[in-house]
Amino acid sequence: MSLGLYLHRDSPVHAVPAGAKMLALLAAGTGLLLFSSLPVLSGALVATLGLYALARLRPREVAPVLRLSVFVLVPLLVLHALVSGWAPALEAVLRLAVLVLLATLVSLTTRASDMLDALERALRPLARFGLNPARLGLLLSLTLRFIPLLATWLREIQEAQRVRGLERNPVAVLVPLLVKTLRTADTLADAIDARCFDPEEPS
Repeated sequence: MSLGLYLHRDSPVHAVPAGAKMLALLAAGTGLLLFSSLPVLSGALVATLGLYALARLRPREVAPVLRLSVFVLVPLLVLHALVSGWAPALEAVLRLAVLVLLATLVSLTTRASDMLDALERALRPLARFGLNPARLGLLLSLTLRFIPLLATWLREIQEAQRVRGLERNPVAVLVPLLVKTLRTADTLADAIDARCFDPEEPS
């Protein structure tokens, strides 16, 4: 199964090197944890949506990610609000939404090969501690690319269940999504083994 979710555009966001994008993603995640007020998080959300416009990504191309975010974040917001109150719940959900959107933006505007190469270079110093930069880089790269892929699967499953009148049944949607995710994980593991990828041998 292909994880090639890159969408080519002639945009400033696409022109940014893969390493710089992932470093910016790390910095944004750290900043969102340190500065978690509602005004800051709201501004970060607006800025993130502006980056999508700058990247020239059409709304229909981003719709699956938004649909997945709503499907996950709305129940999380309600549950968190019941436990901690609405203000902390809104902060947590906004923070997660921004991070998901930023990770998706990196995935959609960066070629998988460029992302993997950048991660391997950044993780190369860890080889002296017995860790495998190639394995870690592949793991992080796949993690980033699975976010929009899950959104695509969710849309497909909901469309299929809508024909059966089950699109509002969470179990009818979540179970096929889980099965598809596990099957893809097995397929990826087999593909890695077929390419003789040695997770124990540091690069």
